[in-house]
Amino acid sequence: MQHGISRRGFLAGAALGGAALTASAPTRADDAPRPTLRKAVVFGMLPGSMPMADRFQLGRDCGFDGVEAYTMADPKDVEAVRAASEKSGLRVHSIMNQAHWRYPLSSSDADTVRTSIAGMKTSLENARALGAETVLLVPAVVDAKTRYADAYVRSQKAIRELLPVAEELGIVIAVEEVWNKFLLSPLEFARYVDEFNTPHLQAYFDVGNVVLYGYPQDWIRTLGERIRKVHIKDFKVEGESWRWTNLYDGAVDWAEVRRAFAEVGYDGWFTAELRGRDEAYLRDVAKRMDRIIAGS
Repeated sequence: MQHGISRRGFLAGAALGGAALTASAPTRADDAPRPTLRKAVVFGMLPGSMPMADRFQLGRDCGFDGVEAYTMADPKDVEAVRAASEKSGLRVHSIMNQAHWRYPLSSSDADTVRTSIAGMKTSLENARALGAETVLLVPAVVDAKTRYADAYVRSQKAIRELLPVAEELGIVIAVEEVWNKFLLSPLEFARYVDEFNTPHLQAYFDVGNVVLYGYPQDWIRTLGERIRKVHIKDFKVEGESWRWTNLYDGAVDWAEVRRAFAEVGYDGWFTAELRGRDEAYLRDVAKRMDRIIAGS
């Protein structure tokens, strides 16, 4: 677990109405040494029919270094994951919070927000117990009943309530851009993170999630050193239809994405978030991730 994390890319004084924001974090030259990256999978990609210990061992055998687990309310589940992780060497590097969709922090209902905050506290405690560095959080959901401006203010208010817990436990809350009609540009995402002015609130960047309305390499260069963790998946648009694909089978320019990560000095985890299948599929995903890391 890491403590005393710095975020050198902080943009001081960013205002909510600052449409002119154009900042990005310092970049590296193309010929600079590339930092080491580590491969992980989300827990749901490991075959659910297998015992916990066997699932973790399979992930390790297929070439992964870590796993992103889901929120666990039962201490027995936490202990089972801890034991499987220690035995296999497959490290739990992050917890994916599970309460934020059903109980969004942006809700106007106080009980819903309290339930969401309680779920995040459980996730933070899971992270501490398992030696994970981060908890992934979807910060808000904009819908027919929740205005964008309200989602922005409400989510920040709730996160500020959670930050003392994260700081005490030494965990980073990493907010992710997803299809929630919120944080729709890299400039806004950067501003949202910077307004907290703390190393315990950073960005969880999903490469595939922005393909419909942007270019991942642009987002990476804009977010820069705010990026604490990364989800890896691919996306293909064919006429009016679209679908998620395996890595290199979609529209993502992986060589350019890798170049962008090198420029901003990202040296953390790449976590595959794809469909879970069998051992052959997991080994193939690991090899494709090796290609991404190599920049090919």
